Amino acid sequence: MSMALEDGSRVAVIGGGPAGSLFAYYLLTFAQRIDLNLLVDIYEPRDFTRPGPAGCNMCGGIVSESLVQLLALEGINLPSTVVQRGIDSYVLHTDQSSVRIDTPLTEKRIAAVHRGGGPRNVRALKWGGLDGYLLGMAQQRGAKVVAARVGEVGWNDGRPQVRVEGGAHTYDLLAGATGVNSSGWQLFEQLGLRSRRPETTKAYVTELNLGDELIAQYFGSSMHMFLLTIPRLDCAAIIPKGDFLTVCLLGRDIDRELVTAFFESPAVKRCFPPTWTPAEGECHCSPKINVREAACPFMDRVVLVGDSGVTRLYKDGIGAAYRTAKAAARTAVFSGVSARDFQKYYWPIYRSIARDNRYGWLIFALVHRIKAVGALRRGAVKMAGGEQAAPGMARRMSIVLWDMFTGSAPYREIFSRTLDPRFLGRFIWESALAAVGDGRGK
Repeated sequence: MSMALEDGSRVAVIGGGPAGSLFAYYLLTFAQRIDLNLLVDIYEPRDFTRPGPAGCNMCGGIVSESLVQLLALEGINLPSTVVQRGIDSYVLHTDQSSVRIDTPLTEKRIAAVHRGGGPRNVRALKWGGLDGYLLGMAQQRGAKVVAARVGEVGWNDGRPQVRVEGGAHTYDLLAGATGVNSSGWQLFEQLGLRSRRPETTKAYVTELNLGDELIAQYFGSSMHMFLLTIPRLDCAAIIPKGDFLTVCLLGRDIDRELVTAFFESPAVKRCFPPTWTPAEGECHCSPKINVREAACPFMDRVVLVGDSGVTRLYKDGIGAAYRTAKAAARTAVFSGVSARDFQKYYWPIYRSIARDNRYGWLIFALVHRIKAVGALRRGAVKMAGGEQAAPGMARRMSIVLWDMFTGSAPYREIFSRTLDPRFLGRFIWESALAAVGDGRGK
C-alpha cells in the first residue's frame, strides 16, 4: 500500500489553531508547487471571531520577533487588524525597582495579539484574532473548515477515519493539532499511538479592561515582566493589547493563593493608576501548558504538530507550532506519510525543540536562584540599567533578558551567553556591589 500522497488524497487536520492552520497552509502550498491536488478538511468547532470562551484559545498572545521575521520572509505579514499593539520594549520589575529595556534594534517587531475575538467583556470588536487570521489563510489555499467536534477516530482499510455527528470520513493522512487542553490525546490513542503523553502544568491568564488611554499612559508599548520572590512563580507578564491588559502567570501549581499574592505585590500595584486596584478580570482561565514533549508524535499516516507533541518551554508556543507544522507538511508532501518518513525528516525538528527546552529548565533554575538572593537580583537589574543608560556599552544582560522573556532566541543560545566571561564578570561585580550595600544597610 502506497504511503505517499497522490492526486486526490484526502487529509484531515483536527484542530484549527495556529499549528493546524499552518500545517494545512503549508501542506497545500507545497502541494501546489508540484501540481499535487489535495483535499484538506480542518475540524474546528470554535468560532474565532467570537469574544470570550467560544472563540478563545487560552494563550498569552505574543508573537516573537523571530517568528514575525520568518513569516515576513515568506510573505505573511500580520495585519493591523490582528496586532493589537506593537511591543518595542519590556520593563523588568522586582520588589524594589524597575528597569526598562528597549528592543536591541529599536524596532516594533513583537506582536501582541488576541487568539480569538477578544475577552468576554469586550465592548466592540475592533480587531480580528490571530487564530482566525491563520485559519483564513489556510482556507484561501483551499482548505475546508468543518465546524464539528471529532467524537471518535479509527481505521478503515489501513487509513485513519474521522467520525463526527452525521457520518464518518476516511483520509490518507491525519494531523493532530488539538493542543493539551482537550481530549485530543484520547483520539490518537484510539488509533493505536503508543507514546508517553505530554507532561503539563497549569498556567493562569486573565484580561483586565483598563481602556486604551490608561494603558497608553501607564503601560505604553512595553511588555511588563516581574521577577518576584513568590513561591512557585517562574514567570509573570502583563501585556498591553488595545483596551485590555493580558496577565499571564507561569509556574508550578498556579492556584488562587498565588494569583492573589501576585496582584497584591507592591511591584504590581506600582504599575497601575493609584485609583485602580489590580485584581482578576472578568475573563480568566487556567489552561494547561505543555512542559515536556510527547515521546513519539507520529505513526503511519498520523502526525502530531504544535503542543499536542512539543512546544517551547513557557515561551514562543506559536513559533514552535510554526516550526513543527511546516516540517510535518514538508515531509508529507515531498517524502511520504509513513512513520519512517516522519522519523527521518520530521523527528529532527521535533527533537531540536525538545532538547532546547532542557537548557530552558537550566535557565529557569538559575532565575529561581537569582530571585532568592537579593544581591543577585539587584545585581541583574543594576547591570541591565547601566547598559541602557550608556548607549556605547555592550548590552549583554539586556540581550539575555530580552531573549529569555520574549522567546526570540533558543534557550541554548541564551544559556551560552550567560557563560561568556565578560557577562559573568560584570554580573558578579554588580552583585558584589549590591551585597556590600546590603552590609552597610543601604
